[in-house]
Amino acid sequence: MIDAGAMMATFYRVENIMQNASDPSGLGSKLIAPMNDILDKHKGSLMPLLGGGGTAAHAALSNDDTVRKVATFCYPLLPGLVRLAVKEPMFVNFVLNNRERVLATLVSKAA
Repeated sequence: MIDAGAMMATFYRVENIMQNASDPSGLGSKLIAPMNDILDKHKGSLMPLLGGGGTAAHAALSNDDTVRKVATFCYPLLPGLVRLAVKEPMFVNFVLNNRERVLATLVSKAA
């Protein structure tokens, strides 16, 4: 049986951490794992958005609008519980702030 009180407390803690952009619990490192799974599974769909290869992807990820497109593409693919805790604008900000990790994942998967 799921403890609804504990689940709601966790939800509010996660939401507060993401809104305040402070990450004392390492939530960002926990959020990157599902993001990496999505990048791995959907690299074929994402790379054309980024212009193809590693150099083009690096240039594209320097553009905030392109990074927002990648985040918007990935958000619906996150697990449902993650989407409950992390709303799309917070996720987009997370991806914008971690674009180098996203690039590293995409380029390593392309190699």
